Amino acid sequence: MRVLIIDDHTLFRVGLKELLERRGIEVSVVGNGEDGVRLAAEIQPDVVLLDLRMPGMTGIQVLQRLRESGFAMPVVMLTTSDEEWDLVESLRWGAQGYLLKDMDPEALVLALHDIVAGKTIVTPNLTSVLAKVVQRGGPDGPPRQPLFERLTPRELEILQHLARGQSNKVIARHLEISDGTVKLHVKAILRKLGLSSRVEAAVLAVHCGLNAKS
Repeated sequence: MRVLIIDDHTLFRVGLKELLERRGIEVSVVGNGEDGVRLAAEIQPDVVLLDLRMPGMTGIQVLQRLRESGFAMPVVMLTTSDEEWDLVESLRWGAQGYLLKDMDPEALVLALHDIVAGKTIVTPNLTSVLAKVVQRGGPDGPPRQPLFERLTPRELEILQHLARGQSNKVIARHLEISDGTVKLHVKAILRKLGLSSRVEAAVLAVHCGLNAKS
């Protein structure tokens, strides 16, 4: 696995580089967003670990630049921020992970492997925050289960797979359909549920108990 760390704190990025390299991971590091965007395009890492709070280009701005330039590799926000806005904006701009810097090193390595394999990972401490956002009425608001009535049986089936953290390729293999067909169904699910990302759809489905295996 090749990881690019973009973080303006020298001690943190050097320490994390050493930690990951001890586990057989190839690591490159940069200290600002401009260099990060350039190096990501140059070396095409398997995953980018991106800090949010940086001078010059913020982490969100770096993520936007990467996605707008066609960079398709997973980008993971690794931050101290547990703010709702930071989490939601990161996911809306295509981050495939949102992790906090105080997490256990072994948990970080496991999360990176899962993300490279196609999963989207949000630190467990923030799942309640994301669930609140998705519900749009807070944890005491009425559940949005009736919205699922708008979905076709196939879309509901795919939503259940999304809730289990499965990628389009894995879903396609399970259902014996093409990746492109899965992608079209996911777009339809998001449109019908009024959501902007597959992570929001997955959290909503988990909240309503749709992730239980049949």
